[in-house]
Amino acid sequence: MNNSRSDAYAAAGVDITAGYRAVELMKKHIASTRTEGVCSDIGGFGGMFELDLTGITKPILVSGTDGVGTKLRLAFLMDKHDTVGIDCVAMCVNDIICGGAKPLFFLDYIACGKNVPERMEAIVKGVCDGCIQSGAALIGGETAEMPGFYPEDEYDLAGYVTGVVDKDKIIDNETMEEGDVVIALPSSGVHSNGFSLVRKVFDVEHSDIKSPVEELGGKSIGETLLTPTKIYVKPVLELIEKVTVKGISHITGGGFYENIPRSIPDGLCAKIDKASVKVLPIFKLIAKTGGITERDMFNTFNMGVGMSIVVPAEEADKALQILTAAGEEPYIIGEIIKGENKIELI
Repeated sequence: MNNSRSDAYAAAGVDITAGYRAVELMKKHIASTRTEGVCSDIGGFGGMFELDLTGITKPILVSGTDGVGTKLRLAFLMDKHDTVGIDCVAMCVNDIICGGAKPLFFLDYIACGKNVPERMEAIVKGVCDGCIQSGAALIGGETAEMPGFYPEDEYDLAGYVTGVVDKDKIIDNETMEEGDVVIALPSSGVHSNGFSLVRKVFDVEHSDIKSPVEELGGKSIGETLLTPTKIYVKPVLELIEKVTVKGISHITGGGFYENIPRSIPDGLCAKIDKASVKVLPIFKLIAKTGGITERDMFNTFNMGVGMSIVVPAEEADKALQILTAAGEEPYIIGEIIKGENKIELI
């Protein structure tokens, strides 16, 4: 690899040696995500993973892919790149856990205007942190240096996850019924959705986002908005093993109105008590600054609820105890009733 250098390619804006340097910096972080199933090293043409099917009679592979979106603009403006990788992983693994799937391995893709090895290392460190939080191994990825396509100081980040679930244990809504309880798992902030609106509200490109803000407990707008998306995999997997879970929704773009109905069957409705939702200060500041209606807020953001889980009423207390013991701060926000709207916020 040391002999691989193209002066002509470098003159066109692509530094091959910087790519090799970036990989060397990444390796220690990637190694920290290694799990028993990994059977290849970084640098090959494909990541290999041996599937352990112990205790699984009918394995179903579940895949998900997502990116970080325009939240990356905040990373550019704050020149902080070590947390957006967590967002990338979270958006993928939080989706597949809704079906009960345990994440196995992750792949990332970074496209940039200029490969700055130290910046690439920070990004991938975040990805690795997210993988560790979710129990997934980072087994491969791609860094594409694309001068003239992206500005030198900008990049895009996306990821892909594969998980597995026993077919007989897939979480669907077939047994959901009137009287079931809806439990909320708090979010860590805005997560990775709605940032086109957030950026407009705060005019982040032209305003001070680095100074302390009283409403945010002394944190700056930039710091608060860059709080990484919470990963719910391990607490939810533990819950699934001990309680009857009838439905899970990852509250992403579209907020309550779009995402909670995705786990509700026809003929039933999730009745959510808005007053019970523990709205985070950042959402109150967004609404006040932007003059945004309550409905639009609940239709765009997670409002402090990153995930909702439906369980039988008789198992609700047990579910709350299990989630609390796993480090979450769960609380009940509603119940399942008969209805055709699938969700009612009252």
